[in-house]
Formats: sequence, C-alpha cells, structure tokens
Amino acid sequence: MKHVPMRSCIVCKETKDKSELLRIVRRSDGEIVLDVTGREPGRGAYVCDNPDCVYGMKKRRALSRAFKQNYPQEVYERIEAAYKAAQGSDGE
Repeated sequence: MKHVPMRSCIVCKETKDKSELLRIVRRSDGEIVLDVTGREPGRGAYVCDNPDCVYGMKKRRALSRAFKQNYPQEVYERIEAAYKAAQGSDGE
C-alpha cells in the first residue's frame, strides 16, 4: 500500500491528504506566495481549499504563526486575491 502524505491546515488544524490542501510558500527571498503547482521551493504551510479557512488566515494570523514571523495584512490580502483568481480559473 502506497504512503499518502498527510498535512494539517494552519487555520482549522484538521489533518487531510496533502493533495486536498493548498500550499502557501515562503520563498528564500522572504516573499509569501500561493503555490498552485505544489512544487515551489521554500518553506510551506498548508490551508484547506475552502473559503472559510483561506479567509480565516487573516483573523487568526495563521501565516505569522506558521512561519514564526509577523506579516502585514497586505500579505494575507495578496494570498486571498491569488485564491480568488485560482478559483475563477477553475470555471466555478
């Protein structure tokens, strides 16, 4: 039986299959981006692929806790905008 990697959402703490979660990456230059491919180099954090968790990151300051560094609200807003754009391109 093949091993299925499991990860925890940084907002709701629910453990899910890695493929069911969105990956957010802190690149080596410090930039935070939504990793749609799942192969971006850098430190990763995972969040559920649902609006409650994606938009809940800002309120809970989840990225700041996950990466142990304070991030301004603009970083969360940029991730939310990237999420909206990715959802729109899926044909929803």
